[in-house]
Amino acid sequence: MQRTNLHSSSIASLPREQRAELISQLTDDEAATLLYDWSFWARDKQQLPPGDWHTWVILAGRGFGKTRTGAEAVRYKVEHEGYRRVALVGRTAADVRDVMVQGESGLLACSPPWFMPKYQPSLRRLTWPNGAIATTYSGDRPDQLRGPQHDLAWPDELAAWRYSDAWDQLMFGLRLGTRPQCIVTTTPRPTPLVKKLLKRKNAVITRGSTLENRANLAPTFIDEILDTYGGTRLGRQEIYAEILDDNPGALWNRDQIDRLRVAQAPELTRVVVAIDPAVTSNANSDETGIVVAGLGANGHGYVLGDGSLRASANQWAGRAIQLYAEYDADRIIGEANNGGDLIETVLRTQDASVSYKKVHASKGKYTRAEPVSALYEKGKVHHVGAFAELEDQMCDWAPDQGMDSPDRMDALVWALSELMLNKKRRLTAR
Repeated sequence: MQRTNLHSSSIASLPREQRAELISQLTDDEAATLLYDWSFWARDKQQLPPGDWHTWVILAGRGFGKTRTGAEAVRYKVEHEGYRRVALVGRTAADVRDVMVQGESGLLACSPPWFMPKYQPSLRRLTWPNGAIATTYSGDRPDQLRGPQHDLAWPDELAAWRYSDAWDQLMFGLRLGTRPQCIVTTTPRPTPLVKKLLKRKNAVITRGSTLENRANLAPTFIDEILDTYGGTRLGRQEIYAEILDDNPGALWNRDQIDRLRVAQAPELTRVVVAIDPAVTSNANSDETGIVVAGLGANGHGYVLGDGSLRASANQWAGRAIQLYAEYDADRIIGEANNGGDLIETVLRTQDASVSYKKVHASKGKYTRAEPVSALYEKGKVHHVGAFAELEDQMCDWAPDQGMDSPDRMDALVWALSELMLNKKRRLTAR
């Protein structure tokens, strides 16, 4: 095994034909070792950066290989550099489990048989043969990170975390050893936290495009994303990893939303779940927008949750009912222009007791959204935590730029209109 490690870098530098010939001559043990030698297979941007850095920020498009890079970096540092207490933090607990640990590019998939960690989901723990331990945390639960100490951290999709306090608590606990380090993997969004990281003196920034990994991606995927998103603002962000400023034609801006953001809502007098349904339910369908909002005793609106998803009618109805119960809502609001009575039918099939109100769009999206945008300008609407995809739509969508339908934004508009504008009869409802 040692012999393979010694010449793996020289093999990588050879022409393809000579490289293939040498690989064919390896023993089974040598071939297995080479298979798990990430330095041999990784592209230059996926290699651990040199120098005395504290944070490595991998800011890259979808499909670049961020997850694999993060997992391999953690494995190497645990196996070869003596790191012993690792924090694995994802946007949600499910993301940590399904992507960072058990995903096809996660820690279990990239670990060799001779250095495979034991995963104990009930303990939120991975334990390597050398005694190193990684603990999983959810960015949705910042208090999990209050107290534990680590010498290495891997936060994934940081730009999509709902609570910035989770990052703060992670940094307070990253204090073990002589050289604690943090490896951030995220799709770029112009959030305050991402902008702050890019300015840190002890951070190494790696930027990458989806297309750099096209050799490992299905050609149909590349064709689809380029045909659909090439030349669009969303494509520039999600494919080419650009951090974009707000769209001047949009009704909202991020600074405004950030100034009004709160950590928790006050006493609420009403809570509603609003649905903007997709007409179809296949892989190319629009999302069904599902947003939860409440009205405070102070007369202000509070955005509480975003449960939007791409799914069948039964699935999105189930999600809406789940949120209706979770937030103790008093009504589900459904936009019925496209679906007619579909929303009420599928909701009552699953739970006949839900309170439902059907609303009709008598004006265009932009016109309906303007009075809700005005509420933000007056400082009367607050986001409880962050909602990355929803806020992307709010700050990016403009009616004359050929963008996809902003389903999450539409659901937000219906919810806040019901709570705060209904007396002005801006909606026609049954």
